[in-house]
Amino acid sequence: MSVLHTVLWFLIAIGILVVVHEYGHYLAARLAGVKVLRFSVGFGKPLLSRRFGRDQTEWSLAALPFGGYVKMLDEREGEVPAAQAHRSFNRATVWRRIGIVAAGPIANFLLAIVFYFALFLHGMPALKPMIGEPPADTPAAKAGLVAGDEIRSVNGTDTHSFQDLRLSLLRAGVAGDVLELRLADGRSVRLDGTSIETDNLEKDTLRPLGIVRYDPEIAPVIGKVLPDGAAARAGFQPGDRLISANGKAVANWQDWVQLIRQHPAKALRIEYERQGQRAELDVIPDAVEESGQRVGKIGAGPQVDESVLAPLMTEVRYGPFEALGRAAVKTWDMSLFTLEMMGRMVLGQVSWKNLSGPLTIADYAGQSATLGWISFVSFLALVSVSLGVLNLLPVPLLDGGHLMYYVAEVLTGRPVSERTMEIGSRIGMTLLLLLMSFALYNDLQRLIGG
Repeated sequence: MSVLHTVLWFLIAIGILVVVHEYGHYLAARLAGVKVLRFSVGFGKPLLSRRFGRDQTEWSLAALPFGGYVKMLDEREGEVPAAQAHRSFNRATVWRRIGIVAAGPIANFLLAIVFYFALFLHGMPALKPMIGEPPADTPAAKAGLVAGDEIRSVNGTDTHSFQDLRLSLLRAGVAGDVLELRLADGRSVRLDGTSIETDNLEKDTLRPLGIVRYDPEIAPVIGKVLPDGAAARAGFQPGDRLISANGKAVANWQDWVQLIRQHPAKALRIEYERQGQRAELDVIPDAVEESGQRVGKIGAGPQVDESVLAPLMTEVRYGPFEALGRAAVKTWDMSLFTLEMMGRMVLGQVSWKNLSGPLTIADYAGQSATLGWISFVSFLALVSVSLGVLNLLPVPLLDGGHLMYYVAEVLTGRPVSERTMEIGSRIGMTLLLLLMSFALYNDLQRLIGG
């Protein structure tokens, strides 16, 4: 995946999310009778700019694409003609100001509902919530779970896919709850959720619990070779059947992956078959840091027979009315989960390593776009929820910080002083800079660690 591809889809994703967020503010301001001077996507010097509409609002595209803003008429920011003073933001009632500020995050939540509704209505292919053989001595193994068990619910919450299963287990495990699993065969088992790892949620966090994804045995045939990987440099091609490595027979693709991972930067003599002819090639797996370990990778994927995967797949699809309800519930659940994870980071119960910045988001945007529109729309829905929650945090400079001031105004009957807001802005700027620095550091750590 090229850098240009990643940057392009990142800009598309950010553009959609920012436009919807700022349009929420814009529309609410117009409905409240407040004049909008500028609608900007991005910060800094405008690259494109045009005025139109009754108020001759300036619509601009700026150089820095990391956000946007809606600038409204405000007597605190400059001289306002007497004839238009009644349309200033500062003269709007406190409830109208609350509505204008809250409209941005609300627009993000509504966008997520629209995306989830479209996905549920269209139908999303997904893996069944079926597990592989639990590693020895894990809670799942001790509870009697075996490969092929299908988990239908966690603590009463239905799991329609393995993704649902992972999220439900993660939520309950992070909260320290006991896990009550209901299986397709009617059994129920209880697991101790405290063994779930929360240090890095991008890892296989459920493995210590004993919950691993079910993988059917796949033939050791190469289906895809990445152009810049060790397999390509060695001369492997799609369709090559792997027979042995350093004289050791390779029975299936899973064995092949384990063997490669165990030999980072170490030469392997591979016997393979191509179009009925056997030959040998030397390959040196690239060494990659993964979850604190050094593992080998060669940049090759398996050739998978769809008939093998078909029994493991399901489709999550609903009718129009149920899809809308499910979309609203999904958005609410993801909002609560995002807020809960943020709170646990502050309390030190979840590692700050899970905080992602623009580089990781850009990488996910490119990857999800490569996988198809369903993956990309799912990614947009998730980030839109996160953006809505983030903006509602009571931090000065964010929408939630302004709402905090207006709630104080409702309670006290008078506006918060300019001095208080100035101090708050400095504190908010410091907090946001620290947060962004930490997120960027995590991004760089992920890039360096592969």
